[in-house]
Amino acid sequence: MERLIILDTETTGIEPSEGHRIIEIGCTEIIDRQITENNEYHQYIQPDRLVGDSERIHGIKDSFLKNKPKFEEIAEEFLEYVDGATLVIHNAPFDLGFLNHELQLMGVDKRIEDNCAIIDTLEVSKQQRPGTMHNLDALCRRFEIDASARTVHGALLDAKILAQVYLAMTGGQSTLFSNNTNNDEQQNSKDSIIRVDPNRGKIKIIMANEAELEAHNTYFEKT
Repeated sequence: MERLIILDTETTGIEPSEGHRIIEIGCTEIIDRQITENNEYHQYIQPDRLVGDSERIHGIKDSFLKNKPKFEEIAEEFLEYVDGATLVIHNAPFDLGFLNHELQLMGVDKRIEDNCAIIDTLEVSKQQRPGTMHNLDALCRRFEIDASARTVHGALLDAKILAQVYLAMTGGQSTLFSNNTNNDEQQNSKDSIIRVDPNRGKIKIIMANEAELEAHNTYFEKT
């Protein structure tokens, strides 16, 4: 059984080294390529600092987070939820950087990736379609996934959308032909063609006679 956890976070800023913290974690589960809606993980977190300008990204207010638990209060439950799973994250270094920073603040030396394999859908997208846009909105457009509810960023909503994107982007060949195909890929494509047996019987060719050729050549002159 393959267990994937699609994970996203919202934070007060971009750099944990500048004191920014996690304010929301959202996860949804995929087992054997089926999204299991009854086993989600979602938690808002009180970050011990103001959300500042990040509010315009996620819409989460300081007053909403005031009585939410701190990360150390939910850490054990969260780590048990993801333990041993493969985490699917869009731009994984960002979310892992914040999660590992929170663990360090608790005095925990281990990193999330010590217990979980990681799939970064940003890197997968770059490999599939180099030179195109790779943000979540662009991927939703590419794979025709409804993201109309995404008026602001939300960890659980984005995890649910990313789950659909991941299944679409790994479900098979997304394009038959690409301008970005390299020579090796073109050669492999040629080699994979099933060709007709050259030893088959010759096809009988019947040529047009002179009267038929004359009728063909004068056809449009009569119209």
